[in-house]
Amino acid sequence: MTGTSRRIGKRGRDLLQVRELRALALLVIVVGGAALIQPRYLNPNSLRSILIWIPLVAIIGMGEMMVIIIRGIDVSVGSIVGLAGLTVGLLFRDVPGFPVFLAVIISILIGLALGSLNGAIISGAHVPGVIVTLGGLSAYRGVTFLITRGSQIDGNYIPKSVIRWSQTGPLGIREVPWIVVIVLVITLITWVIFRYTRLGRDMYALGSNPDAARLRGVAVQRVTFFAYAFTGALAGLAGILYSSRFGFLNPGQTGVGMELTVIAAVVIGGVSPFGGSGSVLGVLLGCLLLGAVNVALAVLGIAGSWQLAVYGAVILLAVGSDAIFQVGLHRADRSE
Repeated sequence: MTGTSRRIGKRGRDLLQVRELRALALLVIVVGGAALIQPRYLNPNSLRSILIWIPLVAIIGMGEMMVIIIRGIDVSVGSIVGLAGLTVGLLFRDVPGFPVFLAVIISILIGLALGSLNGAIISGAHVPGVIVTLGGLSAYRGVTFLITRGSQIDGNYIPKSVIRWSQTGPLGIREVPWIVVIVLVITLITWVIFRYTRLGRDMYALGSNPDAARLRGVAVQRVTFFAYAFTGALAGLAGILYSSRFGFLNPGQTGVGMELTVIAAVVIGGVSPFGGSGSVLGVLLGCLLLGAVNVALAVLGIAGSWQLAVYGAVILLAVGSDAIFQVGLHRADRSE
């Protein structure tokens, strides 16, 4: 092999290693394929539907990304969304005129408390994250049913100002509602943590090689606790945003199955399920991809019951393709 061909081959392999590019390629395929089958897929209403679908998943995804990067997982986020959202919903229903700003703070604090509980058990007792958060998934959902007695919070109890977060944005712009602006702010905060803080670097180090990270002085317990607490806080924020997005809160529906959707978006966006790598941009691309798939299913007239099957298939595709790429690249490097 000549020097030029080696350089070209190396550049090609470097591109293949950029997981975000693979997520972008899948996004182009989905959008292009759906548009060819049904041209109205690209009309403004469909594109806005994709944009408005993203926020809840993206907000929680920023935290889930941290957890997966440190080789953990949090499957309790959907139940945290439900408990936080229904709690503030009860306040709106039972305390007329309850301040919206205070409701936002309470929703976030509930999520922070539950995420901190997860993180304390995982980091302090060294129990696997999947076990702790699986227990949380059931326990937090059970508490939600207990405090609501199974009753739904109807839309007439949700303040109109909260509903408008999903309808209008800065200067009354309908195409970019406030809920999208909130996502951009959370995304920026997460990016700064990973890009400019030692805590962010420690997360990557812990996920890449836990033993080496400990030897380098990484505070493993502190980093682990923060990742789960931060994820819980974001899930709590998503709880009140859920009421804005859907206009009601139901203990049997709010946040149910959201953990699968969030994990799918994060993994599809290039966050390695084995820890140590991933990016904010990749998570956003993963959310866009699932949003595009979700709207495509509706536009193409495919039953909503297929959504979970599609999400699961996309996760398997993302993980499987990543493993295949890594094996292929390793063999190519050995052959040189």
